[in-house]
Amino acid sequence: MFSIGDKIFYPMHGVGVIEGIEKKTVLEEEREYYIIRIACKGMNIMVPVYSCEDIGMRYISDPSTVAEVIKLLSAPSTPMSANWNKRNRQNTDKLKTGDIFDCAEVVRNLMRQDRAKKLSTGEKRLLDNAKKVLASEIMSVNGISMKAALKIIDESV
Repeated sequence: MFSIGDKIFYPMHGVGVIEGIEKKTVLEEEREYYIIRIACKGMNIMVPVYSCEDIGMRYISDPSTVAEVIKLLSAPSTPMSANWNKRNRQNTDKLKTGDIFDCAEVVRNLMRQDRAKKLSTGEKRLLDNAKKVLASEIMSVNGISMKAALKIIDESV
């Protein structure tokens, strides 16, 4: 269980801080919810305590894991489907896991695809979100700005 003040990673949104734990009644059932502030997106979200593991919420990574992720960004791309819909679904599914390595793989592959052949609007949006999510974790773990974290990503791919 997470505590108030913990830095966490929330899939598809990035790093957040648990600002509170509240009890809410939904459908006549009282449950506890984490109140999480996602700073890089300027939003607060409520996540049921009972489902946080199922949705991939986790503590932020340690510095050695982030260093491995940065190395992964310069590794060879993994094969992606030629079918746009299938590729987009696979990439979205990877981002939803909350795994930092999956997120880095999506960023790397889409950035390289964009350089070779421009991405569709949907994939460009997915790439922009994935980069911000990955950068939020690099920023939080390494104690740097968002701009510096995005620069690390761009220079590593």
